[in-house]
Amino acid sequence: MLMTVINVVKGGPSAYLLDMRVTKEQAAQNRREILDVAERLFQERGFGGVAVADLMKEAGFTHGGFYNHFASKDALAAETCATAFARASEEMAEALADPRGKTLKDLVARYASEAHRDGPAAGCTMAALAGDAARQSAEVQAPFAEGLDRMIALLADHLLRAQPGLTKAAARERAIELWSELVGALVLSRAVSRASPDLSDEILAAVRRRAPRAGG
Repeated sequence: MLMTVINVVKGGPSAYLLDMRVTKEQAAQNRREILDVAERLFQERGFGGVAVADLMKEAGFTHGGFYNHFASKDALAAETCATAFARASEEMAEALADPRGKTLKDLVARYASEAHRDGPAAGCTMAALAGDAARQSAEVQAPFAEGLDRMIALLADHLLRAQPGLTKAAARERAIELWSELVGALVLSRAVSRASPDLSDEILAAVRRRAPRAGG
């Protein structure tokens, strides 16, 4: 408060407005940092494995500051997922539209890879948290539903371009099948990666061979 008064006296109204703008910009930056840390920790540990106090400590803020940004942990989880899925949708759209690559085949190869399996914190939010999401509130499940529907729509549009003879209904059905194969394979390969590395690799290899046959 004292600094604000001094700023107004020294610089007049313009200095006060600058001070307010910096404060808003810093608050927005703090919120982004909390979301970034939340995404990483949720994908590593699951929703239930991350306490608000631990999350805020990891982000470099106090526990009490959390509620300046989010009404609840569910609100944070929902926004974290929505942000992650929006980014993933953009990346998928770019990958499928890239004329330099083999589009769907390349996407499948990257998704069903050992590197993706072994790096959940930086990987697909859908695969990392789908099991957890089944036990969450509708508030948290909503961005999952929206993100999943967007991914399916992107794949269906690609299949329609790659196979003009497909109907829209058939393309959507195949897109649902393909996305289920990819996410399911990643989840299962992670579930057995330490106990049975060979089986884990086999699951991914099978999807890499079979999934691209849909076209593209």
